[in-house]
Amino acid sequence: MMNLLSHRSTEIEIMDDLSCKGSVVEQTLKELAFINRWLGGNKVTLGGIQQLLSANDSGQEIRITDIGCGGGDILKQIADWGVKRGFNLKLLGIDANPYIVEFAKAQYKALTQIDFKVQNVESREFQESETDIYIATLFTHHFSNDQLTELFQIMHKQSRIGVVINDLHRHWIAYCSIWILTRLFSRSRMVKFDAPLSVRRSFSRGELGQILHKAGINNYSLRWKWAFRWQLIIPSSLA
Repeated sequence: MMNLLSHRSTEIEIMDDLSCKGSVVEQTLKELAFINRWLGGNKVTLGGIQQLLSANDSGQEIRITDIGCGGGDILKQIADWGVKRGFNLKLLGIDANPYIVEFAKAQYKALTQIDFKVQNVESREFQESETDIYIATLFTHHFSNDQLTELFQIMHKQSRIGVVINDLHRHWIAYCSIWILTRLFSRSRMVKFDAPLSVRRSFSRGELGQILHKAGINNYSLRWKWAFRWQLIIPSSLA
């Protein structure tokens, strides 16, 4: 077990196939949304946004871009959170899989403050885009360390307020727990395969620190959160 988790896995998840579509993807997105709510994972992202916005005028329009947005459930929670606290939020979810974007649009078409767009974070369009806050929830582990170095640099440079990363801590308890839970309760072949692999592809504290150092980012907050999550908050270089 320790050898299995001694370093970041480079094995590819089923979700990484951008042509994935159909009922298996819909079931996977619904189950992932449930897991995030049940384990409180989305609170890690919300807490990071709240920290970044603590010094901002709530009446000012704040643009938040969710990269790798999946089914859009975190944006729905952010929208509700913003309304309760009087923030004027303009939310955009981007994902490279067009089928997933269509699914998210159908789920939240009644919410006018949320928009969804097909966009790859490796595209020139993304690299030239700007926003107030970038967020990424359970997304960054899909990339190599070198890819993340570049992605962190882009988001750090292009965000007016900052960046919030919410991703997994690679730990044997997290791996065993999700392996057992998905086999007991999941009906999705993709979730059963991808969820344990996601833990193997995720991070130690030292690995995230090395990526940030290589990206030239020294001003950040990195905290461990339940359940086996890292909350990384990077204030903007423009702030």
